[in-house]
Amino acid sequence: MLLLSLFIEYFKIGLFAIGGGMATIPFLAKLAARTHWFTENDLLDMIAVSESTPGPIGVNTATYVGFHVSDLIGMLTSTMGLVTPSIIVIILVYSALKKFGDSFYVKSAMYGLRAASCGLIAAAGFLVARVTLLDQDVWHATHSLTGSILVPRLILAAILLVLTTKFRKVHPVAWLAMAAVIGVIFHFGT
Repeated sequence: MLLLSLFIEYFKIGLFAIGGGMATIPFLAKLAARTHWFTENDLLDMIAVSESTPGPIGVNTATYVGFHVSDLIGMLTSTMGLVTPSIIVIILVYSALKKFGDSFYVKSAMYGLRAASCGLIAAAGFLVARVTLLDQDVWHATHSLTGSILVPRLILAAILLVLTTKFRKVHPVAWLAMAAVIGVIFHFGT
């Protein structure tokens, strides 16, 4: 029953998370709250690991959760659940675009999907920022933004935002490695 639940949950995520892996994060946060298969902090770890390893973040997180919940068979089940809708939708979209690609309605639908994926990715960004930059215990107790901001993390995020914008030719792995080293040196996890 657990494997069926894994497949169904990830099938739904794969079906509705339009816009790529980052768009799966709001769905994963809801999944964590509903199933307790992983915590919000586990989700942040999954994102960090998924972003720093090869492959799409959605597939990496599905693999991570599936393995965490039910070892190798869980990993395969959740990953297949996530990618199955994409395979089906790609086949259907290709068939439709081949016939109706120049249609006003098809073009309009594609623009609407772009806006939806932008919103989902922004929601994922806000979730990651909230959990990373705010002391969750203080936030939940006071709902005070000023008292719960983790200033060193905010400074690191701001510096990396400026540097990655200014030096776009530096590979993202270099930025991730630098951030990891800084996190270890300054003990950002504590």
